[in-house]
Amino acid sequence: MNLDSLIEIVNRKLIESQNRPLNSTEVLILRGIWEYQTYSKIAEEGGYSAGYLTNVVAPELCKRLSNLIGQRVTKKNCRILLESYAVAQPVSVIQAQRHQFKGVSLETSQEYSQSSLPYPSGAVPLDSPIYVERSSIEEQIYTEIRKPGALVRIKAPKEMGKTSLLLRVLDYAKYQGYRTVSLNLEQTDQAILSDLNRFLRWLCANISSQLQLEPKLDEYWDEDIGSKVSCSLYIRNYLLEQIDSPLVLALDEVNHIFEYPQVAKDFLPLLRSWYEDARRLPICQKLRLIIVHSTEIYVPLQLQQSPFNVGLPIQLTSFSLEQVQQLAQQYGINWADGDEAKQLMDIVGGHPALVNIALYYLNRGEVTLPQLLETASTCTGVYFHHLQRHWITLQEQTELAIALATVINSTEPIPLEPIIAYKLSSMGLIKLDNNQATPSCQLYRQYFQSKLFTK
Repeated sequence: MNLDSLIEIVNRKLIESQNRPLNSTEVLILRGIWEYQTYSKIAEEGGYSAGYLTNVVAPELCKRLSNLIGQRVTKKNCRILLESYAVAQPVSVIQAQRHQFKGVSLETSQEYSQSSLPYPSGAVPLDSPIYVERSSIEEQIYTEIRKPGALVRIKAPKEMGKTSLLLRVLDYAKYQGYRTVSLNLEQTDQAILSDLNRFLRWLCANISSQLQLEPKLDEYWDEDIGSKVSCSLYIRNYLLEQIDSPLVLALDEVNHIFEYPQVAKDFLPLLRSWYEDARRLPICQKLRLIIVHSTEIYVPLQLQQSPFNVGLPIQLTSFSLEQVQQLAQQYGINWADGDEAKQLMDIVGGHPALVNIALYYLNRGEVTLPQLLETASTCTGVYFHHLQRHWITLQEQTELAIALATVINSTEPIPLEPIIAYKLSSMGLIKLDNNQATPSCQLYRQYFQSKLFTK
């Protein structure tokens, strides 16, 4: 049993016995014990003094665990006693905890299966049964945000599941006892996004609000030192000092700031500086950043590479055949033999949004799979609005339209000019293998063949 599962069990039993769950400092100590670290090493990585952990937190933690399992727990025997205790728990209890962590209770899942599912648009809610886990990616992010001063970048074209993944990362962070703040730049006024000082004040005010702290911007803002330094001091010397656990700050739809180059060229280096400050300032290690953005913004901005290149990069990709089968099962559709799932993937290539849309209509019985596939690329098909969005972009970017026409009219992979290839790939329209381009899926080939031509 891994440590995360064990912590889930311990927290559930603590709550059942009307005690508080483990806080972030106690979890930090347990992780250190599992890695056979000294208290000094644990303190160094967590930004605490060794004396505080050794003389205050650790004795109280051992006392709480001893009371819970009925045996005396010490640093030396902690691991073996807790593992034995966890293994002895009923299987049903462990399964219920795993459902609770994902934000889905067993009762909620049953309720969903008895009701009509909502149209798949936007992020998948935490309590929805219609979600495909990206286990390797999720575990990678969970591990990263436990590291002091971490920064994670999640990027992909639109409708690939970025925000759905973010919701689950934040849920995991809360379960670890971390404070979380999530800001969506799509909800920010243009007047704010276009002015660096106003934007940074907006950022600090919103973080304060979500942390339920009194905003004290004017006490830290100083025009003589500039808005970037003022913002950094506010977060470091006020916000982080006021909380006793790590803070996971998630910025979604960061692509909107790219539309204001003068602001972006100051804001993105500021995020980089916070990430680098954690290497030298213990207080900054409490801040864990998650940056989420759509790669399609690269197209109108004439960008040749990602504008932000620090931290752990996460690139979301299409679903595998097994994941499509799993999702079909969640929709109540039995595709166990894989034939139908493969037929759908042959057309949409495992694109998360396109797979979900197909399964939604199939679940409702409004169309059969052969009918859906036959009309997929037409104006009466279920994908018309998705295809139309891409077509509008291509009409505004003639060089991309010409390049895509070349790709879809070729029966073999072809090379493209690097910047063109990068942009079409960022839109999700092509796949690249050693700079050789092919259409991402047959749906795009069928639709754009009727729209594009080469002279």
